[in-house]
Amino acid sequence: MSENPKQHPDETGSNLEKDPEDWVTRDEPMTGAQASYLKTLCEEAGEPFDDKLTKAQASKRIDELKQRSYRAG
Repeated sequence: MSENPKQHPDETGSNLEKDPEDWVTRDEPMTGAQASYLKTLCEEAGEPFDDKLTKAQASKRIDELKQRSYRAG
């Protein structure tokens, strides 16, 4: 029986490291959780919130805003 790769995030090939552009669901609308978190980050950064982003775009935007906020570390 093989192990679940999601339980081993340090291993190569983990879903945690997959580029959002490689996601099968990348073109779907962002999730409610992504929208909520992104809206909060946008408000904190004084940036506009775009509710039309895809899952992949939202993920990248969240990462970008996190790097510029106090949440980065």
